[in-house]
Amino acid sequence: MLVAGVSGAGKTTLAQQIAEVIGNTHVEIDALFHGPEWVPRPNFLDDVRAFVATETWVTEWLYHSARPLLAANADLLVWIDLPFVRVTLPRLLRRTVRRRRRREKLWNANIEPPLRTFFTDPEHIVRWGIRTRNKYRAAIPPLEAENPHLTVVHLRTRREVDAWLDGPLAMSLSARDA
Repeated sequence: MLVAGVSGAGKTTLAQQIAEVIGNTHVEIDALFHGPEWVPRPNFLDDVRAFVATETWVTEWLYHSARPLLAANADLLVWIDLPFVRVTLPRLLRRTVRRRRRREKLWNANIEPPLRTFFTDPEHIVRWGIRTRNKYRAAIPPLEAENPHLTVVHLRTRREVDAWLDGPLAMSLSARDA
């Protein structure tokens, strides 16, 4: 199962919630991708191949090199498409500032760079989020066409996300277990 959305949309949080509901493990794809000093790990794709070969898994639909492999092996993609300016950007800003101020250890002991790098680094996570905020609207329709086995659930509000978690996801598990 995949969760897609722009940076700050809540992909990882939703993936963790889904994994909890279905009684499975969430594989945080950022943890597989980022090595020390933010250098991509050389065995990233091998790790992705290993977990998609298992019966059930939940992760984020990230990283160009992994996306085809993820989509080919998933049965469901949940697309979080919340209002960017009103919801996602403020979340992304709060998360980035919180992580930097607290010097939170992320994947492989990486920490958010100094906030001033927003002005100097074109790949800064906030700039990345702003620049890529519309890419899913262009990427998901072809993804559906190329992967007819993949069901896409498009959620546009936090209320829809919560209702889907409590409704269709929970009900599909009840039906499966019956």
